[in-house]
Amino acid sequence: MTIRSRRETVTFKHPFRIRGIERVLPAGAYEVVTDEETIEGLTFSAYRRIATMITVPGETGRGTTEMLSIGSIDLANAQAADASMVHD
Repeated sequence: MTIRSRRETVTFKHPFRIRGIERVLPAGAYEVVTDEETIEGLTFSAYRRIATMITVPGETGRGTTEMLSIGSIDLANAQAADASMVHD
């Protein structure tokens, strides 16, 4: 079984929450890493998501970061909520 990782940057224009993270995160750009594994036995290449993680500022501040596991649907919901907010 082969595992690949995809990295992308997502940007939030407003402070936001993601289910599973107990604090409000500040607006800004965040790195999201998605791990996928191959689905064996098919005649074509296909992958399924096995993990989604986001890098966030550490709770203590001081330039620390944490990589936290999140649900891909929770990320999509947070992005949709951010996009639907009235822009200043």
